[in-house]
Amino acid sequence: MNSSYNGSFPTTQYLPPVKPSAIALGTIFTHTANLAVMSPLFGETYRKAMKADSKSEFATSKEAMMSATLVGSSLVGSSVQTYAVAALLSRSAALSYKGAAYVGALVFAATSVPTVVSQLIQDRRPAEYIAVRVTAGLVETVGLAMFLTWWGIGPAHDLLR
Repeated sequence: MNSSYNGSFPTTQYLPPVKPSAIALGTIFTHTANLAVMSPLFGETYRKAMKADSKSEFATSKEAMMSATLVGSSLVGSSVQTYAVAALLSRSAALSYKGAAYVGALVFAATSVPTVVSQLIQDRRPAEYIAVRVTAGLVETVGLAMFLTWWGIGPAHDLLR
């Protein structure tokens, strides 16, 4: 038995190039969708900040740290998700909105459906909560894929080939 493994780590040559502006705008798109879901949490944090005796007291509070962590992790997650969806669109050669919708739906099925089913059956969450999560998931996947298709994902040097 011969193995093609040569003992070295894979390089980034297998990662498709994606237009940096597509990653930046897709990150903003996805982060905005995340903020829409997290806005009740930030609203409560804002109310607590207004009730705090001083700004320095709130800045060191648990709520401020949690909000900053959520925003930071949401930004990082949004940029990784944007690159992943753009890479899938690039590798699958989905150049139409229909193709982008299919790729986005597959990403939604792989990432959000298991959580939704678990929340519906095991956690018995309210239907309104699940509807909001499904809507946000669809915007973050199908909406993102269609937005990236509209903007264009390939770097300029790839478009000249």
